[in-house]
Amino acid sequence: MTNLTLTIGDKNLSSWSLRPWLLMRQTGIPFSEETIKLDLPETKRILRERSPSGLVPFLTHRDLVIPDSLAIAEYLNELFPDKQLWPADMAARAMARAISAEMHSGFSALRTVWPMNFVREGLQHLTTGGVQRDVDRIDAIWSESRRKFGADGPFLFGAFSIADAMYAPVVSRFRTYGPVALSQASQDYMDTISALPALQDWRQGALEEMSG
Repeated sequence: MTNLTLTIGDKNLSSWSLRPWLLMRQTGIPFSEETIKLDLPETKRILRERSPSGLVPFLTHRDLVIPDSLAIAEYLNELFPDKQLWPADMAARAMARAISAEMHSGFSALRTVWPMNFVREGLQHLTTGGVQRDVDRIDAIWSESRRKFGADGPFLFGAFSIADAMYAPVVSRFRTYGPVALSQASQDYMDTISALPALQDWRQGALEEMSG
């Protein structure tokens, strides 16, 4: 079950690529990494040929190609049940799935106005165009998850889960365009995610891609 290849986009720009990459790195799931540069003349053609959705990321396992970050995460959860990628508790698992789905389908203002620019920090952008509403909702999600379900560890539901991988790019955005006013619980959570060695490796990869 180690013949997994995750195809991602540019590390500085592709927030959806970061999600399954971080999930796999943080939980020790072995995989090969492949990058498709997103800003080249041939990018669209390559993606049409390689990806069922025409987008990154996608996971290749034997003859199966799985697009979409959340679908990849769910597939990995079934492929590696010992990794327990969702919380064990039923109520916590339901909430983790709910907030992951909300991240998957929502927060359009934040995504549009504050696109991921992983290596930049402290740009001090205004929270206009609905961004503040999205920031407030994410702050509430983080602080409530930590309060209700996070007593056994530093992550949203105690142990690292798919939910943490889904929100990791938001931590990057807050650092890029902030500083952002958050509750203490949310700020502590941001610090936890930012300090992950895997996320530091992603940052180094982004810097190397930009310099190369």
